[in-house]
Amino acid sequence: MKNDGFAVASMVLGIISLVMLFIPFIGWLGIATAIVGLILGINAKNRIKANPQELGGMGMASAGVIMNIVALALIVLGMVACGALIGTMSSL
Repeated sequence: MKNDGFAVASMVLGIISLVMLFIPFIGWLGIATAIVGLILGINAKNRIKANPQELGGMGMASAGVIMNIVALALIVLGMVACGALIGTMSSL
């Protein structure tokens, strides 16, 4: 049984998205990688459920989906925090 390529790609993109959050000036690229990784992870889970005898990697697909959701949540939280900081600084 071989691992689904979408599952591997989803997990790798999840790791890349989380790492990009901490790199100044390119952290916003984490949004694109997280969205693509989330789509790939969901597709991988569906493909593995449809054909469990030939495809493996459900754990990797789940890990990729979770990491990409966490990355998107942290990106949104960071944008809200930056917006609040800019709004507070501009009112002083």
